[in-house]
Amino acid sequence: MKILLNICCGPCSIYPVKKLRENNYEVMGFFYKNNIHPYTECLKRQQTLEEYADQIKMKVIYQDEYDLEGFLQKIIYREKMRCRVCYHERLLTTALMAKRGKFDYYSTTLLYSKFQNHELLKTFGEAIGKSVGIPFYYEDFRTGWKEGIETSKQLGMYRQQYCGCIYSEKERYYHK
Repeated sequence: MKILLNICCGPCSIYPVKKLRENNYEVMGFFYKNNIHPYTECLKRQQTLEEYADQIKMKVIYQDEYDLEGFLQKIIYREKMRCRVCYHERLLTTALMAKRGKFDYYSTTLLYSKFQNHELLKTFGEAIGKSVGIPFYYEDFRTGWKEGIETSKQLGMYRQQYCGCIYSEKERYYHK
């Protein structure tokens, strides 16, 4: 069974890829980058993923364009709902790519993070999968949170300190 896995960063891919491979899935990654700001941060995350994917012999599709403006236009005046918009964009893009590539399923490494809204991800993933015609694979990968962190540190991977968008970066670093 082939699965296309939306990957937000190298460290967050460690445990989900391991679990999916243990369950006999052929995993291919997809790095969606419109939501990662600033661009230098996006490049650090992509480089880390490229290095890790080479180590574990995983193919990854890297989004060519970097549509910062399009992403921000969808968020403006919806800042409090930005995660919903981001989830939808990432999952829809991944599902469409999985459908074109004749994958059996699609999923996301966001299911590894204890900071993400799993119920919303599952709801969006299943609804988008149904509308596109490609099933969404849900598994709560948070059980491997500590293992993924320990492995990423052992490998000396770049570990970002915020989700990706400029709003999450502000929340992480700006304190009045």
